[in-house]
Amino acid sequence: MSCELCDAQELTRWYYQDDFCFVAECESCSVPMVVLREHRREVSAAEREVLFGHLEQVAEEFFGDKEFFFDGLRRQIPDHFHAHARPRPVMWWGPGGV
Repeated sequence: MSCELCDAQELTRWYYQDDFCFVAECESCSVPMVVLREHRREVSAAEREVLFGHLEQVAEEFFGDKEFFFDGLRRQIPDHFHAHARPRPVMWWGPGGV
């Protein structure tokens, strides 16, 4: 079985990489994502802290002063741990409010 994240071809910009993970621009949604190098679904709390630490550093620069959040929902590749940094939606309700 082939895994697109295990193959890890540098098709987009890569911001960080080491033997544990890499942070790259997601080919599908053009935002930073962190990818565990090992093919598995789950990570420990300590591993999660390291992964999201790398993603946060990249996302702060990528989004500048805009708010962002971590999205851990794995839609297209559910069996390999990865998470995206996404811009926080801005709510505007217009005249009269909600």
